[in-house]
Amino acid sequence: MDNKAKREIWVIGSSNVDMIMKMERLPEKGETVTNASFMQTFGGKGANSAVAAARAGGNIKFMNCMGNDVYAPLMLEMYANEGMDVSLVRQEKDISSGTALVMIGDAGMNYLSVAPGANYKLTPELIDSVKDEMKEASRIVLQCEIPTETNLRIIELADQYGIPVQLNLAPATELPMSTYNLIDTLIVNENEARFLLDQLGKEMVPDDDLAQALQETGAKEVIVTLGADGGWVVTGDKMEHFPAFPVEVVDTTAAGDTFCGAYAVAVVEGMDNHDAVHFASAAASLAVSKLGAIPSVPKRQEIDAFVASSNLQ
Repeated sequence: MDNKAKREIWVIGSSNVDMIMKMERLPEKGETVTNASFMQTFGGKGANSAVAAARAGGNIKFMNCMGNDVYAPLMLEMYANEGMDVSLVRQEKDISSGTALVMIGDAGMNYLSVAPGANYKLTPELIDSVKDEMKEASRIVLQCEIPTETNLRIIELADQYGIPVQLNLAPATELPMSTYNLIDTLIVNENEARFLLDQLGKEMVPDDDLAQALQETGAKEVIVTLGADGGWVVTGDKMEHFPAFPVEVVDTTAAGDTFCGAYAVAVVEGMDNHDAVHFASAAASLAVSKLGAIPSVPKRQEIDAFVASSNLQ
């Protein structure tokens, strides 16, 4: 196996067609807000993370199921143009691609509704069909917009093969607690962290202690992102706060996915813990300063320049 193959990052997850409405404020229940601006883009937590990792300089293989609608060929072409290996992307018959309806209001706050479509066709059986090829991966990046049993099978195989797994528990999904012992990096936002802490029977935990409290899951490393407050990373007995980069927030939709993709690249490249979260935080900050999911994801030169020009350490 050559050096390039050794640094291959597998992102296994969802892809969505995003229908976005940008408005001055989000509607109340039963209210119609007019004068919105519309944009149709591509997203999905899996695809967002894969594109983020590719643009951050990673060698990416993306595994996904999409439908047989007019959007599928366009998504596939876009992924290939990003330099991603799309040989494991499948187009399923008689089903639509995943679709997300997004409303974005002031300060980038949003409402989202997702129809999973073909994303739920990504089954454990499909994972087993590529398990020998999976051994080439240097890191596997997961989210929770595909069937839970599929993620569990991936994690099981990765453990057998000694492949580090990075799990973003988004959207918040209940997994067997024993699963977390097999996770190398667990990444959650505040809401997902508190969802998981509720499973652990913990309630009154300050934001600054969320990552440390989640060590009880058994994950080797825990990262809690806190938006404008940056976040915390805990590995073993080492806990560190990382600041957010100051930017004007336009749309927070893909911030977490961008962080995850950039972080995976940083780790595979050999950055230490401090530099990796700093790099990922910079990428996420750039993402929230633009509208859309994949359109907002920054490229490597943008991230490096942003880090270099910042006073944050």
